[in-house]
This record gives sequence, structure tokens and C-alpha cells, in this order.
Amino acid sequence: MDEITAEFQVADLAAPVALRYIPRVSVGAKTDIGRQRENNEDKYEFYIPEDPRQLANRGLIFVVCDGMGGHEAGQIAAELATKTFIDAYLNHSSEDPETAAAAAVVAANRVVLDVGRSIPAYRNLGCTLSALMLIQDDALVAHVGDSRILRLRGGELAQLSDEHTWVEEQVRAGVIDRETAENHKYRHMLTRAIGAETTIQPQVDRFELYAGDTFVLCSDGLTNHTDEFDILRLASGASPSQAAWKLVAHALTAGGSDNVTVVVVRVDDLEALD
Repeated sequence: MDEITAEFQVADLAAPVALRYIPRVSVGAKTDIGRQRENNEDKYEFYIPEDPRQLANRGLIFVVCDGMGGHEAGQIAAELATKTFIDAYLNHSSEDPETAAAAAVVAANRVVLDVGRSIPAYRNLGCTLSALMLIQDDALVAHVGDSRILRLRGGELAQLSDEHTWVEEQVRAGVIDRETAENHKYRHMLTRAIGAETTIQPQVDRFELYAGDTFVLCSDGLTNHTDEFDILRLASGASPSQAAWKLVAHALTAGGSDNVTVVVVRVDDLEALD
């Protein structure tokens, strides 16, 4: 995959895409250190533009990263990855958001990898990255690792992100079953992560977007202690802020073995422009 080799501005994009829909959203977020960790290595960011051209080409951006590496390394990796992803995605030269999103993951990987190589104390620097972009009437996912992007629609919960772990790859290949995977000793062993390898292949997928959709972006500190039934139960009918707080509280009550971060995005309306 080609890396970004120069800095671009959104204003340089040619043949601007017409703005047909504006997603009107409500957002709630909550992060917690958990009950067994000394520092919080999770990070979330979001960027909601008002400029019509950015809305048309890039949309609303929400990112969750879960850092790893020990000491402060994970926190630094997550911080670098979130900010680099958003900046690179917004400023990439391509008009196509999928191309820009894939390149932004590559850029985040390069920055984290460079810092890890240049500072001995941070040689194990790395993180997951889960990004959701709401672009007109589409939802775009860019993802690496085992954090999750979930969608609530019509009383059903769907996982939009693939988990890049050894165990999940074995499940997808039919080697082990779901019940075995839940308690497997390698269930947290990542096969892809920001900062782990020189090259990286993110999941980049586009989905149809509808008014009423609710998205949950979360680190595995939530899903380690909260199953899909409880996520659906706690997030349904609650405001995004209420849902985020309820979900984090549930994970803490159930053990809180890791940092917990939840971002909830509810699509209140898709405003159609004439």
C-alpha cells in the first residue's frame, strides 16, 4: 500500500463532491482507567466539520485507540495514532474517502513505528485503531486491532469491525468454534496493530447510513466484561451520554480489568439538501 509522501490540504481536492445529505448526530463519550491499571492507555477523538466541502468528502470523524507497550508507551501510541489519523485523513489528496482512510491508517502506523524505533523506552509502542466516518448517507469504517465498532439498528446489534486476533482468525477459518474462542488463552493476541509492522493492511468498509442508527465505538475493556446482549440492552433507548456512562459502569462493575472507553454516536436525522 502506498504511503503518504506529501502534505495536502482539503482545499486542493479537485472536482468537489456535491453535498446531498448532512448527518445530524448526538454524541456521548466516556473513558475510565479501570480497576486494575495504573494509567489510561485508551484515547478517543472526534471531529465534526461545518465546512460543506469537508462534510461532502470526509464527513464526521470518530476514533478510538487502545494503546499497548507498558508504562506510558501505550498512551503515547494512542495519542499519536488518533491525531495522525484525523489529520492525514482530512488532508489527503484523494477525493475518495476510502482511499484517504486507508492512507491515514498507514500514516498513523508510520508515525507510531518511527517513535517506537527512535526511543528505546518505547520500543514496544503500539495501539489498535477504530475509526468511523459518517459521510452524507454512508458510514465508513477504518479499523485495525480488537477494539470494536458496533451498530444498533431496529433493535439489533451488528459488529461492523473485524477483530484482528489470532483466535478470531481461527474462528473465521472454521478451525475453532465460538465457545472455545471465548476462553482461549490467545484470545487477546493481535495479528494486526498500529506500530507493530512496517506495512499494515486495515479493514476499510462502507455501509449504508440511516436516520436512527446508533454506533458504539469501544476498546476491549468494555467487551471483555460486556456481552452483546448487555450492550444492546444498555444502549437502547438511552441518550448517547447515558449509554456511554452505563456501558462503562457495567464493565467496571463486572471486573474493570482494563481501561474502558466508549463513544456513542446517534444519527438523529439525515438532512437532505435540495
